[in-house]
Amino acid sequence: MTPAAPRAERTEVLVVGGGPVGVFLGALLAHAGVDVIVWERRTAEPAGSRAIGIHPPSLDAFAAIDAAAPVLAEAALVHRGVARSRGRTLGTLSFDRASDTHPYVATLDQHRTERILRERLAAAAPEALRTGVTLTALERSQDHVDAAGTGPDGEPVAVRASFVVGADGARSTVRDLLGIGTTGREYPDRYVMGDFADPEPGSARSAALVDVGPDGVVESFPLPDGRRRYVALVGRGPAADDEVDAVALAQTIRDRTGAPVDADSCSMLSGFRVRRRAAVRVGVGRVVLIGDAAHEISPIGGQGMNLGWLDAADLAPLLTEGVRTGSAGPWPAYARRRQAAARRAARQAEANMALGGRAVGPTQLGREVLLRTLLRLPSADALARLYAMRWA
Repeated sequence: MTPAAPRAERTEVLVVGGGPVGVFLGALLAHAGVDVIVWERRTAEPAGSRAIGIHPPSLDAFAAIDAAAPVLAEAALVHRGVARSRGRTLGTLSFDRASDTHPYVATLDQHRTERILRERLAAAAPEALRTGVTLTALERSQDHVDAAGTGPDGEPVAVRASFVVGADGARSTVRDLLGIGTTGREYPDRYVMGDFADPEPGSARSAALVDVGPDGVVESFPLPDGRRRYVALVGRGPAADDEVDAVALAQTIRDRTGAPVDADSCSMLSGFRVRRRAAVRVGVGRVVLIGDAAHEISPIGGQGMNLGWLDAADLAPLLTEGVRTGSAGPWPAYARRRQAAARRAARQAEANMALGGRAVGPTQLGREVLLRTLLRLPSADALARLYAMRWA
């Protein structure tokens, strides 16, 4: 005898994906009085430093759920960036005029940011986050969406929602169930990143450092607790077997920048390739995509997670209005805004990668002259606003 299907729980918004973007959207909705459930496939608590940059527009958005202050209480604050090459300083970029509210970029381990966002969601809706739940099916109707999944012990679960949001990442199940394709491209660049005890002297400890020497870029950013994140271009095409190695990365950093990085202090190590992807459609009926489910960009520049948070900040009032009025949501206008923001961020990330590629002779000299000029002209303030995502 076939077991009966579970009776569907009812909610106003179901968010699929309980990472930093999905939990933030859930918290925004809950604080606005919307009944929300967040399904998250993973059962483990968030761990690892992963994405670290939190830009001023995201901090402004966090204030709506009282998350900005606890984030800033733990974060390191980056007030300036310094460009270097071949042992020389090319120029300095100040964030002092990049934002009226937050004239800096904050850095914090992703798991610590996620913990704060989860706490804000729990404060407004203690039972909203459901971990260990995997989405398996969606059925759309004119005035609701039925979602089916499996729970932590493999038991069937079901929710009937006025709206469903796919915040489930680059390999989005929501997007696949909707039959939405993606466009984009893969890049050949390979990077390795790692967190180490900060070896930088004096005032450099509070600065983002970008070395664009002939062998390729090395970026670094201060982290809380006396640590520093380093990201280095290591090649193009297929990766070497021993490329993601703390000793090798520390040696690369020493060779290119002179920083005496201690390989034994490494607390995180990861290699990654770069790709750019965008969903062909952002919304279908009462289902909408946000974050990496809608657009994936290069991690170079640290904009991807922030784009997702700003998607959530844009979408939350639309969902709140839709719940209250019964409307299906103005997805075309939302899609145009957010896809335009993603395209702009992707172009900026591509420019960053181009500036940080390997170069020799006149090409390297031209790059250094360009950076010196940009960082000395009044355009430097506009460049700071660009990197701080004030356009987003």
